[in-house]
Amino acid sequence: MIRRTWFPIVLGAALALALAFLALPVIAIFTNTAPGRIIGKLGDPAATDALRLSLETSSIAMAAVVAVGTPAAYILATRSFRGRSAVVTLVELPLVLPPAVAGIALLAALGPDGILGGALRTAHVELVLQTAGVVVALAFVGAPFYMRQAIAAFGAVDPSLIDAARTLGSSEAASFGRVAVPVAAPGLAAGLALAWARAIGEFGATLMFAGSLRGVTQTAPLAIYDRFATDFPAALALSAVLVVASAGLLLAVKLVPGRVVLAGAAR
Repeated sequence: MIRRTWFPIVLGAALALALAFLALPVIAIFTNTAPGRIIGKLGDPAATDALRLSLETSSIAMAAVVAVGTPAAYILATRSFRGRSAVVTLVELPLVLPPAVAGIALLAALGPDGILGGALRTAHVELVLQTAGVVVALAFVGAPFYMRQAIAAFGAVDPSLIDAARTLGSSEAASFGRVAVPVAAPGLAAGLALAWARAIGEFGATLMFAGSLRGVTQTAPLAIYDRFATDFPAALALSAVLVVASAGLLLAVKLVPGRVVLAGAAR
């Protein structure tokens, strides 16, 4: 009997230890300070500005990621070509870049003295220390999460559905919009939620590329860093909001239906 029961006990103990290690710091955010004090700190104009900026910039960044990343992921999922593995690796590379390296990379590419710095000046586009720079940083760190999931979602679409649509007279673009996207929608939604959560929590690349100017480039994570040494309750309040937002996005991923009814596929 002892031989049969020891392994489940080890498994249960490992799960309990993992949960305690991962959940305790999150729970502490809500228990370290009275809820009323946390709510009061959220009324601070600086906190409001940071939360508003995070919402606006992450929304714009995700719209751009979806608009460009969806067709790009479809190509990578449905085409075989020389160098495809290298391209996919480049798409996924920002996933493993340290935040500081991501910020330096953006400066080297898009900064005043970067590879495209001259072209951006000619076009009168300013990114460094500007709100637009925050959008670029959030898109850079969030896009790989969306595209990786989108590639998998499009790769799981039954090719016979696309073939049937083409046989019925649909163009490749129509088949993409009416068949591939609806069928892959749950995976695309999951990727968007993960990318959005990553963008909302982005810190290092934003700080190094766009700076931390209140009302201009100071997002909620930067505001937390700015306040944790001088106003810890305010840092806790902002942290609690980001925890709730991130948890909501992850919960949305769990609630995405496993199948989507295909509409308009035969038209």
